Amino acid sequence: MSAVLDVRGVSAFYGRIQALDAVSLRVDEGEIVALIGANGAGKTTLLRTISGMMHAQTGEVVFDGRDVTRRNAERIVGMGISHVPENRQVFGTMTVDENLVLGAYRRYRKAGKAAVESDTRRVFEVFPILEERRGQLAGTLSGGEQQMLAIARGLMARPTLMLLDEPSLGLAPLIVKELFAVIGRLRGEGVTVLLVEQNAHAALNLADRGYLLEVGSVVLEGTAAELLSDERVHAAYLGGAGDGGAGAGGT
Repeated sequence: MSAVLDVRGVSAFYGRIQALDAVSLRVDEGEIVALIGANGAGKTTLLRTISGMMHAQTGEVVFDGRDVTRRNAERIVGMGISHVPENRQVFGTMTVDENLVLGAYRRYRKAGKAAVESDTRRVFEVFPILEERRGQLAGTLSGGEQQMLAIARGLMARPTLMLLDEPSLGLAPLIVKELFAVIGRLRGEGVTVLLVEQNAHAALNLADRGYLLEVGSVVLEGTAAELLSDERVHAAYLGGAGDGGAGAGGT
């Protein structure tokens, strides 16, 4: 199986504060890989570094065989990476339809209106509730609907790889269950997923493999089953996991 994403010894800083310390991970084609860890471990920083929102001081980010370490975020989106940030960040004063078109803005210029309309129909098949809400202002949607819109907007770029940052944050358990079922479907849509998730139990039950990040370093990796059964992971991140799981959140 070929690597879609290969992060090699990446270190990153906020000023003089080191956020990532020689992080390496791999995501293969068709996988869902979970990245778990405590608040402040560097998970969000790693996604931002992969998507070009910030740059590594050392190391390499290789996507689909191409070095993207120094490329900007817009170029990386065009290459096939969609980053769905934490806290949804939909455009609240714009409609659902308008948010989706913005997700396809690069493709609109190349593929044209008909292709974007086809993609809109495709995401409505994945998220039927959004079709019902297509003329509604995004800021009036429920939290779960806004998260679905954020993911749908990412899909409009037709990505090979999606970076999902804390998609379940602040959502009710039933909505989380529905959302994770949709994330599982993305594999069938030809999308590979790197998932940062505060609900470690739910993430590892969905994922193929996982990485544990602590204080900016990968300290454990393995199959999802291996991480679920690891005593350190269970004690720190899965306490009470049988009832929905404790989580590690934040950056």
